Amino acid sequence: MDQLLREAVLRIADALDRLAPPPPTPVDLAAADAFVWQAEALRLDPVVKVSRVAIGLLRGIERQKALLLDNTLRFARGFPANNAMLWGARGMGKSSLVKAAHAAAIEAAPGSLVLIEIHREDIGSLPELLRQVRGNSRRCLIFCDDLSFEREDADYKALKSVLEGGIEGRPANVLFYATSNRRHLMPREMIENERSTAINPSEATEEKVSLSDRFGQWIGFHNCDQDTFFAMVEGYAEALRLPIEPGALRAEAVEWSMTRGARSGRVAWQFIQDLAGRLGVRA
Repeated sequence: MDQLLREAVLRIADALDRLAPPPPTPVDLAAADAFVWQAEALRLDPVVKVSRVAIGLLRGIERQKALLLDNTLRFARGFPANNAMLWGARGMGKSSLVKAAHAAAIEAAPGSLVLIEIHREDIGSLPELLRQVRGNSRRCLIFCDDLSFEREDADYKALKSVLEGGIEGRPANVLFYATSNRRHLMPREMIENERSTAINPSEATEEKVSLSDRFGQWIGFHNCDQDTFFAMVEGYAEALRLPIEPGALRAEAVEWSMTRGARSGRVAWQFIQDLAGRLGVRA
């Protein structure tokens, strides 16, 4: 009987082993300078070529560039730096600046800094990502684009504990950058509703709003005026050596922005892409 029981237990154990998911592939951060976190598979996929714009082409955001680049370079060189929140107007270069700052950092200190993109819907798996990169010799800049939270979304608690809380704390080799159109990462009506329905309104909203306080560096982006828009367009045109007179360039840029109903770095780049195609210039 004991032998039969032992064999049955072994068969059950073997069946459970077959059902269990395979262990995650060991992280090799030397494989690339950029990765995308795949939360379901618990692995990092290397990115051969990052889609980005050179930092010198980003116009109209000189102050923002200086702040983020200085913070990123200090971190890449092993000095203290802050988590950063880039918030504000759409299309003004928030995510482009993060990727450009990373490129500038690895140019200044080759092999020092890895860019890891995590998708908004995978924020809940952030603790596992940190576990995998903790203690690695390479420094990791974890980046989440268009980060925000809606009603009944509890993922912000995981992010808040990772940024500063938790018994382990944030790994020394990790920094977190995020972009958002919202300063406090959640809609104003959600915050106001919490205030109006809570027994203690201030305490009800403090936990949610305090998430933004975990970012030591706040960098605001605002809608640009026409002169700034022209500077963006002219910078791109000069970099691509587009054969067009300045007056004609500005006139076409104004018309393009009017059809889009906005002026921003994204609109300027879209215009230049269209213009380059019409002029037969490869961007």
